[in-house]
Amino acid sequence: MDKPVLVIMAAGMGSRYGGLKQIDPVDDEGHIIMDFSMYDARKAGFEKVVFIIKKENEKDFKEAVGDRISKYMEVTYVFQEIGNIPDGYAVPKGRVKPWGTGHAILCCSEAVSGPFAVINADDYYGAEAFKLIYDYLAAHADDDKYRYTMVGYKLGNTVTDNGHVARGICEMNERGELVAIHERTRIEKRDGGIAYTEDDGATWVAVPEDTIVSMNMWGFTRSILGELKDRFPAFLDKGITENPMKCEYFLPAVVSDLLEEDRAAAAVLTSADKWYGVTYKEDKPVVVAAIRKMKDEGLYPKNLWEEK
Repeated sequence: MDKPVLVIMAAGMGSRYGGLKQIDPVDDEGHIIMDFSMYDARKAGFEKVVFIIKKENEKDFKEAVGDRISKYMEVTYVFQEIGNIPDGYAVPKGRVKPWGTGHAILCCSEAVSGPFAVINADDYYGAEAFKLIYDYLAAHADDDKYRYTMVGYKLGNTVTDNGHVARGICEMNERGELVAIHERTRIEKRDGGIAYTEDDGATWVAVPEDTIVSMNMWGFTRSILGELKDRFPAFLDKGITENPMKCEYFLPAVVSDLLEEDRAAAAVLTSADKWYGVTYKEDKPVVVAAIRKMKDEGLYPKNLWEEK
């Protein structure tokens, strides 16, 4: 079986950061959050990384990230382009928004030959998550079902003090397998606990802090690529008709459909690590302090790549 590879969704980085040259370091040595993910992934066993980027960002991305990492991991680039859709379909006039995470992974079809993990470019997942997912992917293959996995986090470890976040709340069966993901787009700390609202704050539903949520860290066999390809035209038929400017082909939605059809099982691997990300500019000092503390405790060397 092919060794698991790491796929990083980074096509949105340019728009989020106002250009890749403005990527914010999170320590005095100039590392970005993605450096820590790749360092942890390499220690867990991943030897190849596939970056999903925009073609227009290729030069800047290589200078800012890829050239440095290529000394330690095999690096491949794939491009998520809005025009990369099946024959017979056209991009709606005026649309600039990408087609979503499902489309991003579909763009990897030529670059991935075996099992692979998927992460966001700008989230910190922690070393335990990469070890959990690598070991699972290395030991499982499809049988009577597709054998997928995801790393779940305790909700209390993933919220910010600076506003609301969107999280996928996981529903699991007694075997610890994913049954469904319930997307909650506005979750925040409230009245000493955590709650979500679906009506702009008119009503709130409390959620226990130990509720398991998805942070978009998935593990797949190559079978997901065929499913994404087969289901994309039906998505386009519906989406272009109903919401041509903003419809998105979401990866978790395809997984949920496969679970509902009983064609896939997704083991939920729970990490006790704290998630970090810069959802709001006020989050950055929290991330910087956390990275400094982890370095002080010896979890990371001062210079990640020079000391490998």
